[in-house]
Amino acid sequence: MRVRFLGTGDAFGSGGRFQTCIHVEAAGGRFLVDCGASSLVAMRRFGVDPQGVDTVLLTHLHGDHFAGVPFLILDAQFKRRTRPLTVAGPPGVEARVHDALEVLFPGASRVARRFDTRFVEWIERTPRDLRACTVTPYEVVHASGAPPFALRIACEGKVLTYSGDTEWTDALLDAARGADLFVAEALFFDRPIKYHLDFTTLMAHRAALACARLVLTHMGEDVLARLPDLGVEAAEDGQTVDL
Repeated sequence: MRVRFLGTGDAFGSGGRFQTCIHVEAAGGRFLVDCGASSLVAMRRFGVDPQGVDTVLLTHLHGDHFAGVPFLILDAQFKRRTRPLTVAGPPGVEARVHDALEVLFPGASRVARRFDTRFVEWIERTPRDLRACTVTPYEVVHASGAPPFALRIACEGKVLTYSGDTEWTDALLDAARGADLFVAEALFFDRPIKYHLDFTTLMAHRAALACARLVLTHMGEDVLARLPDLGVEAAEDGQTVDL
């Protein structure tokens, strides 16, 4: 499994980073974990072919995590894609993508496409076989108009877990347990803000997470300013990790 961080920033582009997007290449296919509004630009920047993406896995339905999907769909339409695209996410994901398409490009949701766009909804702690991987969602705590999830993604005998956006919840312990790589948000350094993880709280639970490797993402300005002194691995836009 090859994991490539295309976007590691927060919603506001702190540090000049792209919004959340992780590209995963496995034997069964290529998929994205979250697809923020800037993701198509990030794919072009780092040489990832959007037409090679088979599936998009969404943790929650905030713009910096899902709003790149309309651009991905339209790009595929103009490039005459024929291979199906699967978008998996929280309940209501199809309606939210439809509405976003209409707001951004009125009429776009009604245009016939040469490819099927298939939508799958997460069910709490119910594994979903999506060919390239099996995904188990764990509901977390983040107000976004639909249930938010951390995702435990298994393929090729490896496990990648991503926290999504959430304040601390013990659901993260189950999602991360035994994972080869746990990618966790660290929006703030030591301010406990509702619905988000801060670095200090995350590290207080580090041993209990029981994951082999922890990598920070979705970092705000105060975390980015402290990175050289934190002693913890943090993702960079364009970075590749092989599992």
